[in-house]
Amino acid sequence: MAKKYMSDIHLEDYASEYEEKKATAHDAVFTGGRPVRSLNGGWNYAVDQYDTCLRQKWFKERYEDGNGFTLPVDYSFDEWPLMELPECWNTFSKEYLLYEGPMVFTRRFSYDMPVSGRCILRIGAASMLCRVFLNGEYIGMHRGASTPFYFDVTDKLKADNRILICVDSTRRPEQVPTENTDWFNYGGLFRDIELINVPDIYIKTFRVALVPDGSFDRICVRIGLSEPVDGTARFRIEELGTDEEIEILDGKGEVVTEAHPRLWSPDDPYLYDVSAKFGEDTVSDRVGFREIWVRGRDIVLNGKSIYLKGISAHEDSVEHGRALTDEERIENIRLAKELGCNFMRAAHYPHHERMSYLADELGIMLWEEIPVYWAIRFDREETYEDALNQFSELIERDHNRASVIIWSVGNENADTDSRLSFMKRLADYAHDTDETRLVSAACLVDEAENRIADRLADSLDIIGINEYCGWYTPDFERLPALMKNSDPDKPVIITEFGADAMRGNTGDPEKKGTEEYQAALYERQLEILTGIDYIRGISPWILYDFRCPRRTSSIQKYYNRKGLLDETKTYRKPAFFVLQKYYRNI
Repeated sequence: MAKKYMSDIHLEDYASEYEEKKATAHDAVFTGGRPVRSLNGGWNYAVDQYDTCLRQKWFKERYEDGNGFTLPVDYSFDEWPLMELPECWNTFSKEYLLYEGPMVFTRRFSYDMPVSGRCILRIGAASMLCRVFLNGEYIGMHRGASTPFYFDVTDKLKADNRILICVDSTRRPEQVPTENTDWFNYGGLFRDIELINVPDIYIKTFRVALVPDGSFDRICVRIGLSEPVDGTARFRIEELGTDEEIEILDGKGEVVTEAHPRLWSPDDPYLYDVSAKFGEDTVSDRVGFREIWVRGRDIVLNGKSIYLKGISAHEDSVEHGRALTDEERIENIRLAKELGCNFMRAAHYPHHERMSYLADELGIMLWEEIPVYWAIRFDREETYEDALNQFSELIERDHNRASVIIWSVGNENADTDSRLSFMKRLADYAHDTDETRLVSAACLVDEAENRIADRLADSLDIIGINEYCGWYTPDFERLPALMKNSDPDKPVIITEFGADAMRGNTGDPEKKGTEEYQAALYERQLEILTGIDYIRGISPWILYDFRCPRRTSSIQKYYNRKGLLDETKTYRKPAFFVLQKYYRNI
């Protein structure tokens, strides 16, 4: 008995059996218009720093052996404390503020078994590694902290159920993102957890967009089913009088229908109710119709040249970490619009899907990004597959969002051969998968030549450039020289510039860290960037201060202070008004 009881302490390869059954973008299910059963709310939880749950297989709930002997156990699920999910554990309790590692969540729930159909478990996000168990069985795992994943749990459900989710926020060099970033590594289940009932054969993918040919009068609809069957689907936009049959062959169907929709734009964010039906299944969405393309050095929205008046933003909240409320998301968009923005860069990972829904409704264009950030393992194929899957999950999730105009394949990656191959493959995938959006990346300046010259640019529609002249780069004169030395054949967005300024730290405008220095830097940057014909937008760094454990100085106090507002979003620094005035005048 002692040998059996202590066997887990010598189990160094305990995790290998939980590496199978990976949830991927292929498992994604379109959820628009479907009734869902929320599993949000109170979950019992425990810190499990040594992965004892996996080693001892707590999920099996073995309290006695075959002879009736009571086994000692290291858990008491229903007596653990409660955490209201979605939540980041770092902001839930000061005790866990800096905790990185595994945590176990569990709850019971009842379920009324339908006569037919399937049940899909959807987890909106789990940082960073997640393993799911239901009624004593391993269901599967997922990598990546910011995209939703799905499991068909039909055959595992009972009238009374226990679900157990192991979440591990450990930073690892082979992951995407890697172990070294410039934002806070929040852990937890910080997006919705849901059960979705679907028929036996259901609509799995549903994509609706204008045909990208500049005519604005044809809508393309693509449907994918859960099974490779033949049949007929129906697509409707009641307001436009659109009612089309779609022939389904081998589980896939596509139709192009003539229509003349009112075009979506930040000035007129008009949305249509669209729906699709196949057999017993019906899905719906609210969709805007717009076209975005590049013409020479111009960015063109609905046939008109536009300038992207932007701001970057992290998904970060003093109170909730990455588990923002809708009120906080609306506030972020409202603050961007107060600045005069028509564009936001959602950095450096996929934000909650509600951000893009709200951007559709409120009228602001978005850049969405995957966390291929700094020096990840570009030479490792498994790392590429991880990045590709997260990218695929993002594209599948937000394909119908008119506000999303740019997919970004990464940020501030050195121009090496392995990085070029890695990111070119991602850019090519985006172009092949979605012809309705532009592809970009936030690149670095060629410091040796002081010019915009990244080999990845050939694979991009727009070149993003992060430059910090006047902050990390001390010589401000390098900025006008950079503009003069560069002659790109496509549009450029200055995706980052800025300077730290702590709220209330006023004084010498020549002293870094003061509000005056930040404002003066913005004035100088904007003066130099004005009139450069290939600069077709900017998204300065950043809307508001955010947590970052790298930042330990007396003016930072574990926050990146480059925000135009402080972390409470109640105080506007002087640079806020500098940018606001600039946007009002262009």
